[in-house]
Amino acid sequence: MNIKHHNDTKTNLLSGLTVALALVPEAIAFAFVAHVHPLVGLYAAFMVSLITALIGGRPGMISGAAGSLAVVMVALVVEHGVEYLFATVVLMGVLQIIFGLAKFGKFIRMVPHPVMLGFVNGLAIVIFLAQLGHFKMADANGAMVWMQGVPLYTMLGLVVLTMVIIYLMPKLTSVIPSALAAIAVVSALVIFAGIDTKTVGDLASIKGGLPQFHMPDVPLNWETFKIILPYSLILACIGLIESLLTLNLIDDMTQTRGKPNRACVGQGVANVVTGFFGGMGGCAMIGQSMINVTNGAVKNLSGIAAALFLLSFILFASQWIEMIPLAALIGLMFVVSEKTFEWGSFRLFGKVPLADLLVVITVATVTVFTDLAIAVVVGVIISALVFAWQHAKNVEVRMSTEEHGWKVYELHGSLFFASTQSFVTRFAPKEDPEDVVIDFLHARVIDHSALEAIDMLADRYTQLGKRLHLRHLSPDCLELLDNAKGMIEVNVMEDPIYHPADSRLG
Repeated sequence: MNIKHHNDTKTNLLSGLTVALALVPEAIAFAFVAHVHPLVGLYAAFMVSLITALIGGRPGMISGAAGSLAVVMVALVVEHGVEYLFATVVLMGVLQIIFGLAKFGKFIRMVPHPVMLGFVNGLAIVIFLAQLGHFKMADANGAMVWMQGVPLYTMLGLVVLTMVIIYLMPKLTSVIPSALAAIAVVSALVIFAGIDTKTVGDLASIKGGLPQFHMPDVPLNWETFKIILPYSLILACIGLIESLLTLNLIDDMTQTRGKPNRACVGQGVANVVTGFFGGMGGCAMIGQSMINVTNGAVKNLSGIAAALFLLSFILFASQWIEMIPLAALIGLMFVVSEKTFEWGSFRLFGKVPLADLLVVITVATVTVFTDLAIAVVVGVIISALVFAWQHAKNVEVRMSTEEHGWKVYELHGSLFFASTQSFVTRFAPKEDPEDVVIDFLHARVIDHSALEAIDMLADRYTQLGKRLHLRHLSPDCLELLDNAKGMIEVNVMEDPIYHPADSRLG
């Protein structure tokens, strides 16, 4: 047991170091996207990673400054300045705490599997594309152009070397994470061989001190609130969606269960603190989380270690970290992209419904070209519409005549907003006999639209002076009907027990 505990600790600490190294260029890049100082991104990565791991993180999940949030922040920073960003991050955190306490996190379990596949594949593509910007360099006029010649071949060679080490080393030894070994080997090669290539220091200096408490310098009035609330709400939702989907993914990979509501609260607290200490806020980071879990680090210790290593880089080791070649970190992220992509998706063609494939492709595409929150919402809407359409087509009405001449309509399927039109058109009140029966024994009345359809049908028969008998309809449904009162025949022993999903039931 002690040996296992020792190995777990070593695995989580070394994985934390690897993750911290991978956090540096991304935190700097996202800070540039949001038009803030690189240290604003690095401080956010440190504080969000540390606090979520301490009080609310899903074990193994890494949080930090995220690009999905940065692209929303940029408009606020450009128009109002960075102080408004800090205030927005604080309010964003408060909203996330409220969402967590209200137990909204559980709703992430309702995201369909095709949406999850699209989310994973879309993010894998985003991770890959995000690295391509590092293959550009400034020309004589200061414009960014694609590398050519020796600089390009040098960068590609180092990227390939990094990837080869990461893939092959686990076959030789598992003493240290292969990603960490690859970064160390490639960095040593570049430094001691004097190879001229882009390094972390070419992005920006990461040298700094401890984050300092800082009240956002904004007017505390209603106007400020109106400015920051829309941004805070959007950021809170994007952050939670990305984090909870990452949590779900890690759950599937590790065959364990995270605590989504606690993760919401933890992320909220982290963002409140970050806003008061000059950080840009953050959420779960899919790439770094995949590095961590792939290394076998599934404890909160890895997130804590990543945060503390990152802080130590800022305080004590900036000159060394800035010497790390970007090619090593690019190669690592390319491997992460490859391992994140669900290659089994290609085997789904011809094996799953076409609608599910459409959802996977749509969510992945929208993730790449817009952002994750929009992609997930679009995917869930498409899935819901497909579900409604399929069930609407499954409504069946069987007709028969009883001995005493009553005509019986036996309903099979689910009666709800999408199937009510088909349901009503199956009846012919003018041609039917004096007594007509609708039997709901094999049907379910789902929503208010279904109740309105029954009511309308009852009214048509009443106006023609005919009697409509409703059998096996839940008493709860009858309470909500107006025109059909007095037409029900209830056999409690045979009735299925259910309640229509109508808001008037409370």
